[in-house]
Amino acid sequence: MTHANARLTFHGRCLLVRRVVHDLRPVAHVAKELGVSRQCAHRWVARFRAEGWHGLHDRSSRPRTCPRRTAGHVEAAVLDARRTHRRGPDFLAAETGVPARTVSRILRRHQIPHLASCDPLTGQPIRAERRSPARYEHARPGDLVHIDVKKIGRIPDGGGWRAHGREAGKTYAQKQARIGYDYVHAAVDDHSRLAYAEIHADEKADTCAGFLTRAAAFFAAHGIDHIERVITDNAWTYRKSTAFRQAVADLGAEQRFIRPHCPWTNGKVERFNRTLQTEWAYRQVFTSNTERDHALGPWLNFYNTRRRHTALAGKPPASRVPNLTGQYT
Repeated sequence: MTHANARLTFHGRCLLVRRVVHDLRPVAHVAKELGVSRQCAHRWVARFRAEGWHGLHDRSSRPRTCPRRTAGHVEAAVLDARRTHRRGPDFLAAETGVPARTVSRILRRHQIPHLASCDPLTGQPIRAERRSPARYEHARPGDLVHIDVKKIGRIPDGGGWRAHGREAGKTYAQKQARIGYDYVHAAVDDHSRLAYAEIHADEKADTCAGFLTRAAAFFAAHGIDHIERVITDNAWTYRKSTAFRQAVADLGAEQRFIRPHCPWTNGKVERFNRTLQTEWAYRQVFTSNTERDHALGPWLNFYNTRRRHTALAGKPPASRVPNLTGQYT
């Protein structure tokens, strides 16, 4: 592969050498024909005479020594923290005392995949990577609240396949047993990233409407007195339901919808859903569905009051709301 700024490919260098060495043409004339400087042409001719045709291939631009490169034991500590916590550069920087940019370079140097590409339970890469550079943020808490529902599989008593492996549940009766799903309803304030979530057995209209009302009460108890806008996807429950529409109207808010097939428009809560899966639902092996349900409240409290948030300069959502007190149940 030719260097990005190289004026000549390997074929062009061979052509230059043939015209100068074999055809005995002046270096200045050949350099002008090929669009390079005389110094560049002389360099390739000299390299050919010293090393032959093999010398015309690209060489690595890496310096022979890197005296300011991060020490090996520091890199090992960063990699160990990444394997242990499975978190991003900002979190690892605070844990190890290494600047976040340096952490990023260490992870890239050792070809560590991005968290979004990894299985949240094992940390192994399982999917291709995607990028979405567009970002936005409303100016005040309550200007916009993102709403969404995340469906996750229920856990049978005694634990599922994550606890016992894929070989568990091989009998006909176990295969036919319908465990069902939990529906995690989530609301995230656009400005502060303050989050509220509840676990329900469905995502019907009345359930979604009731969740919105309780989420608004939660936000009001923590200083966000009024919600201006509510944004959701285009699910029937949100777009066609009279109950949900009435719940939005009761708050005095404006209801908005994402553009079809553009889930990143609701990106704050979509990203929260991924964090919720990684750090709560699949962070450890639960032996029952009730055990996992009970773990949601403490995790939400940690998320809102202590967890460092990249978009908030390493601070938790509590830093952007007027009154974040109390615990979750």
